[in-house]
Amino acid sequence: MDVKTITAGVLKVAYLEYGAADGWPCILGHGFPYDVHAYTETAPILARAGARVIVPYLRGYGPTRFLSPDTPRSGEQAALGGDLLALMDALDIQRAVVGGYDWGGRAACVVASLWPERAAALVSGNSYNIQDIARSGEPAPAAAEAAFWYQYYFHSERGRRGLIENRRGIARQLWRMWSPTWDFDDATFEQTAKAFDNPDFVEVVVHSYRHRYGLVLGDPAVAHIETRLAAQPPISVPAITIDGDADGVDSGTAHHAQKFTGPHQHRVFARTGHNLPQEQPEDWARAILDARAMGR
Repeated sequence: MDVKTITAGVLKVAYLEYGAADGWPCILGHGFPYDVHAYTETAPILARAGARVIVPYLRGYGPTRFLSPDTPRSGEQAALGGDLLALMDALDIQRAVVGGYDWGGRAACVVASLWPERAAALVSGNSYNIQDIARSGEPAPAAAEAAFWYQYYFHSERGRRGLIENRRGIARQLWRMWSPTWDFDDATFEQTAKAFDNPDFVEVVVHSYRHRYGLVLGDPAVAHIETRLAAQPPISVPAITIDGDADGVDSGTAHHAQKFTGPHQHRVFARTGHNLPQEQPEDWARAILDARAMGR
């Protein structure tokens, strides 16, 4: 499938498009350390159901590029949400079903919470993905702290250098730890790992994992969005949230239910890790279709 590009906000966004141009809009975001191939099986299912599916490479991944060398290589949640909104504007999509997991789920949650008129429905892996940065210094249970080793690693110069020199090794280790029941092969991993060769990958990733703990400043251009997110806004659009019961980085998010004030379902995918749509493409597609039906 050919990669398309469009200028959107501060980026030239590379994306894949499935389905008819006049289909109902659906935008799906990948996480770290993954890419658009997370939706290789899900997107065609949705296209056959009448969707126009847009799957963008996030900032710092694949062929997506910053337009200016002066733009901060921020990976903060406000930037990710702003990118999604800018992409919708550039594609002249007024309202879409938005979904994703990890970073992509965070972007979808930002748009659904702050601009609910733009989100027909939401599907979010690990539920409410908006970070509470003001409380990021509070310690978590030991098992959770151990699972976050990579985040603390990226706080250090050693971690930044490690990501520069061994990005594939780190990503493969995370895939194995986060999805212990997913028997991916070398070809599947390498197909995605090429996206990490983006020249801005390391800086965007490092900034993301430092900003969420309040260790670095954000991009002033999206400070107004970050201020709104600090209030931990609820999500009022129809939403389906999903966990995998074998997720090695998040033990479950059913307790986030109070953050969803509109129609809401929470699902758990059996024998599934963190990369929900790539591990269970049919179940993810069903969640998208069901969420859309909830909003009609």
